[in-house]
Amino acid sequence: MSDIRFVGVVGCGQMGSGIAEVCARSGLDVKVAETTGEALELGRTRLTNSLDRAAERGKITELERDETLARLTFTTDLGEFADRDLVIEAVVENEQVKTEIFQVLDQVVTRPDAILASNTSSIPLVKLAVATSRPDHVLGIHFFNPAPVQKLVELIPALTTGEETLVRAERLVADVLGKHAIRAQDRSGFVVNALLVPYLLSAIRMFESGIATREDIDNGMELGCAHPMGPLKLSDLIGLDTVASVADSMYAEFKEPLYAAPPLLQRMVDAGRLGRKTGHGFYDYA
Repeated sequence: MSDIRFVGVVGCGQMGSGIAEVCARSGLDVKVAETTGEALELGRTRLTNSLDRAAERGKITELERDETLARLTFTTDLGEFADRDLVIEAVVENEQVKTEIFQVLDQVVTRPDAILASNTSSIPLVKLAVATSRPDHVLGIHFFNPAPVQKLVELIPALTTGEETLVRAERLVADVLGKHAIRAQDRSGFVVNALLVPYLLSAIRMFESGIATREDIDNGMELGCAHPMGPLKLSDLIGLDTVASVADSMYAEFKEPLYAAPPLLQRMVDAGRLGRKTGHGFYDYA
């Protein structure tokens, strides 16, 4: 059984709110932080709506929803994370932003055995680990979207991560959260994105070059390969900014042309057409 009871989540966007929900539904005391009161209220609403939908669909009972909400607290002050056993960072996929957060967490989280984790999908964990005074207690815990539904979690130890830290995280993910954990090396993209992102980029290039329509590309993979969602729809769900960020990180590390973000993807990000979260990506969600 896991010894982790008090969890902090930094960021309450699409991924952060989902991770907080998973942890709170599993009986953990969860504190969620955002940078501003407005962002915090948006995150609280997102999380509450998700729990309401789960109750309406019979995934959880009304009592379980209420008990989950009671385990959640919200703050704009990372100083309130002092007593956390585990803090999971789930903010924008930007190395500088994440590094600064880890430096702050290193100062405010007082428990000597506390684990500092990142939900990054591509940034090298060792860079975050060495920004702290406890690199042996830093690792990647990468959830997939939507976190309450997806069963897989990637655990990524940095070169500095202690085996005990990895085992404690693995125990939490499997025994408490009920997810399936796989271990991945600290290489950009880890396991899933190293396979998935080149596939998504190939679909974007195919659409960009006019080889096929967006519908035919997605239908081809859904109906021809039994994928639950086509690559362009999936890119919209993930967020085109996230797809581009992961592609950039993988290209920077490996210099493989198949990892380079297509011009169309970059233009869509520049235009703010990021997929479902902005209402417009390869498809219109308005």
